[in-house]
Amino acid sequence: MKHYFVDLHVHVGMTECGKWVKIPTSRLLTVRNILEKAARQKGLHLLGIVDALSPLVISDIERLIEEGKLVPYTGGGYCFENKISLLLGAEIETAEEDGGLSHTLIFLPDLNSMKSFSEYMAQFIRNINLSSQNAHMPLSKLIHIAGGLFEAVIIPAHVFTPFKGLYGACTARMATILSDKEMQKIAAVELGLSADSDMADRIEELQSFTFVSDSDAHSLAKIAREYNVMNLARPDFAECRAALTVRNGRSVVANYGLDPRLGKYHHTFCNACGFQGGGAGISFCPECGSKKITRGVLNRIHQIADFSLPRHPANRPPYHYQIPLEFIPGLGPRALDKLLAIFGTEMNVIHYADYEAIAAVAGEGVARHIAAARSGSAAIVAGGGGIYGKLERKKNPVKE
Repeated sequence: MKHYFVDLHVHVGMTECGKWVKIPTSRLLTVRNILEKAARQKGLHLLGIVDALSPLVISDIERLIEEGKLVPYTGGGYCFENKISLLLGAEIETAEEDGGLSHTLIFLPDLNSMKSFSEYMAQFIRNINLSSQNAHMPLSKLIHIAGGLFEAVIIPAHVFTPFKGLYGACTARMATILSDKEMQKIAAVELGLSADSDMADRIEELQSFTFVSDSDAHSLAKIAREYNVMNLARPDFAECRAALTVRNGRSVVANYGLDPRLGKYHHTFCNACGFQGGGAGISFCPECGSKKITRGVLNRIHQIADFSLPRHPANRPPYHYQIPLEFIPGLGPRALDKLLAIFGTEMNVIHYADYEAIAAVAGEGVARHIAAARSGSAAIVAGGGGIYGKLERKKNPVKE
């Protein structure tokens, strides 16, 4: 058994033949580029691409298999050039009776099962070639199809976000829209960039679920901005399923994610005057009175929480904050490339490279910001309304 770094939510932007899969994203987000970037610079061991429902993406995956770049595992999933494992996933949008929309991740063990799932779902999805499309069904029906007919791994995505998150847009309780049997088919819950385990464990019904923290990357740079550490015998589909459902000694042993204040929906935001904040259940801006607000994850959790403080179950792993290098003030592309050339991966720079070595390459200011990020002392301006939070740029942040 070993520890593996896992990011289960990465999007494909464009196929190798130049057709868009997800708009807006980067045209550099091809399956091949994603796998190469994740293995060489990000330090991941296992990655989930969530647009494999698209026949266009399936064709690119088939090409990599034909080239011998992707080799199937017996337990499901694929090995890319003996460097990183690939899981085939689909992000699908569902709609509840009241119009609330949410996204769910569906993972299947191999290309044949994903092809069959794609063909089945094409009767409900108007454009199966595009990412994250609406299946014109409630989540309960998707669970019946994916979990019952295809025995998929099912993970509700970014559950607290105000747009297309299960708790953020659809319901205050999962149990009001799903039966016990349907909830049992859910392998894990994805927290999203604006939440962490402390926030989620204020909701009683979530205490039986594994939490995952994933990047939801729409560009190569954002891969692994959040990830999980899993205890596995090998990085394949069967082992990942066992970890998510905590079986046979397999489990998620740590979550690494943004400080939730850096997420772009952390605070409630007034779209009229720009005010951020407000209390639980806020329905209008306390500053200007406008009802044109985007409800923040923090406020939504305050509104629906069962507990005033988190109650972590005994098997809940630690949640470690990390600040991706793209958030570090003063760190430009050239200095970043130099850091990666010396330290190998972003994870090494973020967590392990020593202060003096970073300062020698990227300057004292960058080194101080990275040290402050590691220690949790970085000053952060919280995000909201679709705008990411940011680190306050100080001339001389205190060296930790």
